Amino acid sequence: MSALWTAAEAAAATGGTTSGDWQAGGVSIDTRTLAPGDLFVALKDVRDGHDFVAAALTKGAAAALVSRVPEGVATDAPLLLVDDVLAALEALARAARARTKAQVIAITGSVGKTSTKDMAATVLAGQGLVHAAEMSLNNHWGVPLTLARLPRDADFAVVEIGMNHPGEITPLSRLARPHVALITTVAEAHMAAFASVRDIARAKAEVFAGLEPGGTAILNLDIATFGILETAAAQAGARIVTFGTKRRADYHLKGVAWRDGITSVQAENQGQPCLFRIGAPGRHLAMNALAVLAAVDAVGADRVVAALDLARWQPPVGRGERTWIHLDKVDEHLRLELIDDAYNANPASMAAAFEVLAGSIPVDGLGRHARGRRVAFLTDMLELGPEAAAKHAALAVLPAMQSVNVVHTAGPLMQHLHRALPGEKQGEWHESAEKLAARAHRLLDAGDVVMVKGSKGSRASLIVETIRRLNKPVDPEQ
Repeated sequence: MSALWTAAEAAAATGGTTSGDWQAGGVSIDTRTLAPGDLFVALKDVRDGHDFVAAALTKGAAAALVSRVPEGVATDAPLLLVDDVLAALEALARAARARTKAQVIAITGSVGKTSTKDMAATVLAGQGLVHAAEMSLNNHWGVPLTLARLPRDADFAVVEIGMNHPGEITPLSRLARPHVALITTVAEAHMAAFASVRDIARAKAEVFAGLEPGGTAILNLDIATFGILETAAAQAGARIVTFGTKRRADYHLKGVAWRDGITSVQAENQGQPCLFRIGAPGRHLAMNALAVLAAVDAVGADRVVAALDLARWQPPVGRGERTWIHLDKVDEHLRLELIDDAYNANPASMAAAFEVLAGSIPVDGLGRHARGRRVAFLTDMLELGPEAAAKHAALAVLPAMQSVNVVHTAGPLMQHLHRALPGEKQGEWHESAEKLAARAHRLLDAGDVVMVKGSKGSRASLIVETIRRLNKPVDPEQ
């Protein structure tokens, strides 16, 4: 297998200087996950990566990309010296993109970027070598890192692009130069930086800035801002493909049902029936899957094979992953089901998550309560702007909330939802996720289906971790 980067290639791409004839098999920005043979990139973020160069080389890094020789590192160490590390990483990304023959799919949207990216990677893996962004590497350094890691022999690349402010997506799209640009949806997210959802749509439409000539734009026909996206895509010269519940959508969602963690989807493409299953529940996942099938078609892969492979896809940690939590080592029936949706939240994703919770089936007669319950643990949705309090309170009138038994909340914004809920659904409210997590073990019961959701910054994951620690694997010898 050829190296991802040789010393000469990396120096030529970045304009840097280096010594030795090192070869790197990967690119890393974190010594905790660095593999021997990686090129370590000393980015400045929360910490200065130069402080970890010595540790990276000790762990077996092939070389380090730096803007100065770090203290404690020999001058003859394998260093690639550049003026600016982030700019050099971007240069590596441009060089990797220039040399690849891979079909590149760029995915953005207010909700569902990571799940859709992972779906696309799963179904394309059966049809060629796929390179995809890890986790949610979608920002000003995550996208260059993803591209810098692109194997030279990849057949497909799936790049996730995110944003918090206007103008962030344009340079990332131009770096990725996608053949397909997919926008999952446009919804209320990061509203602190935008005057309206229409402005969010314009920012998402920046993904067309780098679209390759003759490229394809895949758009959600159901959303109110479709016209903004359609106009921007047309101006970019894109071929436009739509998905949604409207009959005129190219990929038309006709029906969705889910049971036992599986979603069955009935759809049509240009009048031809398209039936498939997804390995997780949710109407929103069916929409994302249709967008993925449109992308598969656009890059020349087999859509029928991809539709079959959707059954293998599972949501990643924090994005709707479902886990059984056993509450007794002996009796395997004394358990609850945990839905971990703690990575992020906005009003649209909350509505989708409550729909999934409402469609879940608790088990009666197992615990202290005669009937199994649907229980939600929620922490604040962040970056919603001046209407944040009202948007939290509005969750109380979601249609799916009728099927939820109790809602526990944490955070100053979620207090507005707590007050808006009817008394029978009003669980505990605490000022922080830490305090609610400390109470979680007293608020659960065998037979419950428990959903945890909130923005990453409001630390909903602490509640997930606490619930996971309740798990007592059943001893088969008991």
